[in-house]
This record gives sequence, C-alpha cells and structure tokens, in this order.
Amino acid sequence: MDEFSAQGADPRGLMTRQGNVWRVRNALVEESFFDGRESGYLVVSYAEPGQHGMVHIELLRLNVGPRTTVINQFGRPVCLCIIQPGMWVDADFSPAMTRSIPPQTTAFRIMVRQSAPEPGPQPGPVAAETVVSVDAQNGLLLTGHPHDMNRQIRFVVTRDTQILDRHGHSIPLSALQTGQRVRVTHADFMTMSIPPQTTAFRIQVM
Repeated sequence: MDEFSAQGADPRGLMTRQGNVWRVRNALVEESFFDGRESGYLVVSYAEPGQHGMVHIELLRLNVGPRTTVINQFGRPVCLCIIQPGMWVDADFSPAMTRSIPPQTTAFRIMVRQSAPEPGPQPGPVAAETVVSVDAQNGLLLTGHPHDMNRQIRFVVTRDTQILDRHGHSIPLSALQTGQRVRVTHADFMTMSIPPQTTAFRIQVM
C-alpha cells in the first residue's frame, strides 16, 4: 500500500457509495485480463483517506462478466480487451467483496476515461485486411495472413459495429467470407496478445 500527502497531485479518486452500489472515479488500471469472450477482470488502484492528511493507495479487483456494461467516455460499448494497464476508468460495483488481497467484487459498469473514437466514416485507425475466419456466435473477426499469427488481428464485433458490403449495404457478420478483403476502422488500442485484439467500429467489404 502506497501513501501520499492529500496536498499531492495524484488524480486517483475515492471510493463512494450510492444506495447498493459502490463507485470509484479516476481509478488507475494496474492489471487487466480478458478471456477472449465476455469475461475477465481489472485490478485498479484508488485513493483512501488516512490520518494526518495522508491518502493511501488501495487495490481492488473488478470481475467483469456478460452482464457488466463496458463503455467509452462517449457511452459507446467497447471490448474489455482494449483496457490496458495505465489507463483510467470509472467503475460501479457490488458492495459484496471478498477478503482476499486485493479484495474482489463484481463490476456492474466500467467507463474508460481515455478518449476513444466514435463510429463514423473516419473514427480511428483503418486497416485493409484479408478475412481469415469469422466467429459470428462470439462476435469475432480474424484477419491477416492465414498461416502466420504474428501477422493477424482479431477484431471484436459489437452490436454497434457497422458492417457493410462493397456497395455500402448493411450485412451481418456471418455474411463475411474467408479470403475476402475488408477495410476495418477500429479502436486506437490493441492487446499485447498474439494475435493482437481490438474493437471494430466499421467493417466494409472492399
């Protein structure tokens, strides 16, 4: 547990309670894990007031599941996979915590405070890729070189992802075929996994 003077410049927020929900604002992500589907966890640090004007830095593990809402600062759903250590989040979570170190609890809502582009014609980086595989059930699109994982990207497709054919008509993810060339507009952040993973905002067949 670290500590600093309350007069210091550390921006981490305090844990507060509103009804049956605990909240922390400006929590710093210390560790992140995503299982590749809908679950994972974040270990975040926050400020806890101490005696004599000191503020302690505490850790909390936020368990994320299918019912957890994960959004960016614009209110757009994003994949847990884009949240990396060093980023800042706001979180709403259950007051029921384990006695482990750090304590664990269930996250209800996580908002990524770092800016992320919104869907649209030019919301972020654009990648021209070849479709390797499509997992419509789990909302995943794998692109790149079919025989080299180091040259692939896995895109998480959410309900807000816009998918278009070459004529600009909306199509389902399942309509994409292996070997097709697509242009993918995606989030700025990618995981450090192999292949790297990020959220797709817009996919168009070329």
